[in-house]
Amino acid sequence: MPTPSRPLRVGLLGYGFAGKTFHAPLVSAVEGLSLHAVASRDAGKVHADFPEVRVHAKPEALIADDAIDLVVVATPNGTHAPLAHAALAAGRHVVVDKPFALDLAEARGLIAAAERAGRQLQVFHNRRWDSDYLTVRAAIESGALGRVTHFETKIDRFRPQVRDRWREQAVPGAGIWFDLGPHLIDQALQLFGLPDSVFASLALQRDGALTDDWAHAVLAYGERRVLVHAGMLVAGGSARFVVHGTAGSAVKRAADGQEAQLLAGMRPGAPGWGEDGDALLLYGEGGERQVPATPGDQRGFYAAVAAALRGESAPPVRPVEALAVMAVLEAGAASAREGRAMPVPLTATERAAW
Repeated sequence: MPTPSRPLRVGLLGYGFAGKTFHAPLVSAVEGLSLHAVASRDAGKVHADFPEVRVHAKPEALIADDAIDLVVVATPNGTHAPLAHAALAAGRHVVVDKPFALDLAEARGLIAAAERAGRQLQVFHNRRWDSDYLTVRAAIESGALGRVTHFETKIDRFRPQVRDRWREQAVPGAGIWFDLGPHLIDQALQLFGLPDSVFASLALQRDGALTDDWAHAVLAYGERRVLVHAGMLVAGGSARFVVHGTAGSAVKRAADGQEAQLLAGMRPGAPGWGEDGDALLLYGEGGERQVPATPGDQRGFYAAVAAALRGESAPPVRPVEALAVMAVLEAGAASAREGRAMPVPLTATERAAW
């Protein structure tokens, strides 16, 4: 177990988009963590960013490295469960990139494996530390909107060309619902808890699309409606959040900028990191006013992981919370197939743990 004098050693499986853009920079920027090794077939790509980090050609070699305390699984979605199982069996703590797994059965199996191994298992729901979400959450919790009756959360992009990458191929775990849906669903569940039902529609809208590139789901909470939406053919005019309540409304137009900052090469914690100049627009009986956005900082996820592994605090993402996201994903996929609202398929025990 790491001590204050020895950092938590992290092994990263995968150095594609998620590993290179998010995990490696965030881990390296958190005090008490050390990026010890990366599993990648392209050692040159890793060493261009982190010259001193050891590179394993295969995940199995990294998992077998007894110097590693925490394994981060940032590989294609279909490999999340088997690699996480292998890491837990080797006695490592594990962080899995979203989505947790391909289905509820895999997710439940991972939670059970972590309990048997006595190791912590976390899912990378990093968007809890985004400026847009933090700003909207603060407005709701302040009571400025009254009782929330309508909530929209969207991640829209303009990528009309289908790219040659696994996320856009006809393979298990691909498609926009499994790619962006977990971010949107997790934020909704953190704000409102488990919904009564999920009604969803998925579509392939781009020329040559091989998997869903448009997703829309309605989560019902009594009379409250939560709209979860993502699309690849939105060139503009779409707000990140829209909230209506009994005392007013709120609009957060621009999305958190940390992903763009990371893609531009900014290191987490550098001057300007996580700052958001797009104010929240609040509407009520007194008219319109602006509220400065709360800065975001996704380093908070890994700082909380390190604290949890040292026994200083609870894990930032409880396994049952990640399981609930998977349950909503699964309900949404079933709803899109059957054309009707579906209940969230959690057991009574899982609901009680929520």
